[in-house]
Amino acid sequence: MALGFFSLALFLFLNLDLDNGLASVASAATSEGVEVQITYGTVLKLMHERTKFRLHSHEVPYGSGSGQQSVTGFPSVDDSNSYWIVRPPIESSAKQGDTIKSGAIIRLQHMRTKKWLHSHLHASPISGNLEVSCFGGDSESDTGDFWRLIIEGSGKTWKQDQRIRLQHVDTGAYLHSHDKKYSRIAGGQQEVCGVREKRADNVWLAAEGVYLPVTSSK
Repeated sequence: MALGFFSLALFLFLNLDLDNGLASVASAATSEGVEVQITYGTVLKLMHERTKFRLHSHEVPYGSGSGQQSVTGFPSVDDSNSYWIVRPPIESSAKQGDTIKSGAIIRLQHMRTKKWLHSHLHASPISGNLEVSCFGGDSESDTGDFWRLIIEGSGKTWKQDQRIRLQHVDTGAYLHSHDKKYSRIAGGQQEVCGVREKRADNVWLAAEGVYLPVTSSK
């Protein structure tokens, strides 16, 4: 069963439009009533709990701050620039298919551009909080790409539809979004930034994606 699901996911990567194909895999799993674990290698969209916007990036640099690739919240479900690959940190022994515990350090790689979700001390463009950008690539990553997974509630391992926070390791800030929107290049998209306090707008959920099966331990 697991092998068949993985083959289906691979087929979708190679042959189908991302906007329609990946979402159908996730919905098929959840419609069967199966509790979906998130593992390393999973490709997913992160949904901001309050506004329902998806974490998003594109090849548009910030016009201020770092000048790195911008990260926003996107209102539509059907956009392939909102897919992220869940990766372990550099030099980790974690493997594709391993489950992810609360407190684990993860990286999120933007699927289209291969850059990492990143933060630092530059100010965000609208609110003046900490900027969140995309930076680096397959062969370039640093601790600015490290995020600590914090599961809200009693769960010990990350599952789909579970409320989570992502805390940036270097700055201590939480991945955050709010109703403050861009009006020009990313018109209608909302700011994503880092905020050091726990707030209701720090909460995200795993939404659409290809959820790889858990690797069985021997």
